[in-house]
Amino acid sequence: MKASTRRRLFRGVLYAVFVLAVLLVGFLADWQAIRTNFLDLDVAREMFPEIVVTAVKNTVIYTVIAFIGGLALGLILALMKLSPVGPYRWVATAYIELFRGLPALLVIFGFAFAVPIAFNWRPPGGSAGAGLIALIIVSAAYIAETIRAGIQAVPPGQVEAARSLGMTPAWTMVSVVLPQAFRIVTPPLTNELVILIKDTSLLFIAGMALGDRELTTFARDAVSQQANATPLVVAALMYLIITLPLTRLVAWLERHNKRGR
Repeated sequence: MKASTRRRLFRGVLYAVFVLAVLLVGFLADWQAIRTNFLDLDVAREMFPEIVVTAVKNTVIYTVIAFIGGLALGLILALMKLSPVGPYRWVATAYIELFRGLPALLVIFGFAFAVPIAFNWRPPGGSAGAGLIALIIVSAAYIAETIRAGIQAVPPGQVEAARSLGMTPAWTMVSVVLPQAFRIVTPPLTNELVILIKDTSLLFIAGMALGDRELTTFARDAVSQQANATPLVVAALMYLIITLPLTRLVAWLERHNKRGR
């Protein structure tokens, strides 16, 4: 048997297995129970427009705040980690390793409950503010490593050329290195933004006021009120509406960068 024939046969078997699996799932599923408990249109309609004007809006606001804060702090940490001054490198490395190693949920819990008690400190914005500070701190650790990799990916010749023109190290970093580094790391930074959108769902652990609820907290409360899981499905669809265009943007940016190189 020819190799091409074997490949076609193997591909046909894979298709057949896939079709059989789909048919088996469709046959075994209790579609009446699924429709009643997860796809109740009456329950879904009752969530609008509050799920959009409150939950989706807050999710987007929390994501933007956490991303901008994490980007600013991450840039500082990346520069500290690349600093020739030892203590700066040590502090940045310890920070990055610590908060990349801890679960975001645990950090949010700590800033919402443990830190205010330990330091007699009331976070701005209450529980939502404490959760956002935690998200900024965690995201900064990941963004710092992304930016650091982008800076080191800039060809050394670019720096040497800038220095030969009389630029100071600081101006070389600002005007030559960072613009190229951010162009390189735009796809992973966009991916970090997508992750942050989903991580806002962890803010429920801090406890949210009615007007501060994001998508997951809003859906959880609706499930308790309606005794039906349809709100979770609606919230999932809202997350997909937000994240799918961004994941497509990441894929496009990656292809664009490859063509540029």
